[in-house]
Amino acid sequence: MIISKIRIDGFKNLKGISIEPHKRLNIFFGDNAQGKTNLIEAVWLCSGVRSFRSTKDKDMIDISGETMSIELGFKNAEREQIISYRMARPNVKEKNCALNGVKVRAPSKLFGNLSCVIFTPEDLELSKGSPDKRRQFLDLSAAQIKNSYRPVSEKYDQILEQRNMLLKNIAFGRSGKDELEVWDIQLAQMGAYITLLRYNYSKKLGIYADKLYNEISGGRERLTLSYSSTVFDRLEGRLDYKNDLANEYLECLKKNRDEDIRLGYTTRGVHRDDLCAFIGELPARDFASQGQHRSIALVLKLAQANILLDETDEAPVFLLDDVLSELDPSRQDFIISKIDNMQVFITCCDDNIPKNKSGKMYHISGGKIVK
Repeated sequence: MIISKIRIDGFKNLKGISIEPHKRLNIFFGDNAQGKTNLIEAVWLCSGVRSFRSTKDKDMIDISGETMSIELGFKNAEREQIISYRMARPNVKEKNCALNGVKVRAPSKLFGNLSCVIFTPEDLELSKGSPDKRRQFLDLSAAQIKNSYRPVSEKYDQILEQRNMLLKNIAFGRSGKDELEVWDIQLAQMGAYITLLRYNYSKKLGIYADKLYNEISGGRERLTLSYSSTVFDRLEGRLDYKNDLANEYLECLKKNRDEDIRLGYTTRGVHRDDLCAFIGELPARDFASQGQHRSIALVLKLAQANILLDETDEAPVFLLDDVLSELDPSRQDFIISKIDNMQVFITCCDDNIPKNKSGKMYHISGGKIVK
């Protein structure tokens, strides 16, 4: 996967950006608040995923502007394609997105065309942060290699919201407990499917992560990943998500109905599961050092990229947003060496530019490329 051209105008502070990136390494450097991360964010939006900065629609257009446009050309082994993404005031909710000139209903419909892996300073908290962060990581990673995953996951969230509202209504006497059955059946079917895909993905992730962590630690430590389910005690060897797993999931929901009604939310399910990391026999979240947490986050992102390459036969575009300054020189060298077969976009300040690397360098100042 290679991005061949980028045109950006009016997205936040970016003005008149027009580049043809290097097929391997592209470095965007300059002072803080000049637009480096905005450029990475624009590329990420074209992959069909929400902003990693949680940018509101109205803030995507420059404060003094009326329109914004992003055009990105990319090619894989089969052909070259073009993604366009445009917005205009005052109707910022109406996004005009197109793939090869054909309008798509929503930006999310772009997902699955341009494959990217992004690594930001916030991702360094992946190992020790909340389980929600790890679930989001698993969901995005699994969806990148399984087209059916994302719509099922989105539908699960919708059904879960409906069930939680019903639980509160039951607690206040406005609804009957028997009304839960229809929601529980749907939740169990989708939850079983998500569980199985997450579990299988976690096993692949664990193989790569263990190998990479062993290397980055100089063979001194071993990393193990384990998918922790709040529904199932055993998942290994189980494949029948439509009947076997769905039935057990449904029984779990039924068993916990009274507790769920009392608390007003669904206490068991994939929305409460976690991806657990262990260094040796110790849980990393509780016992790992800051350096170990950073190494775990790093190898998880590298493992994600490797799985994408293996499953799709296409190396993803790797986006490193201001993360090198958060890593020591050995970890910087490690990650750069492991993605040298991919197209890479790096943002950094002047004093963190990778040395002795061939590619293209862009100096960004005031939202423009000045040299």
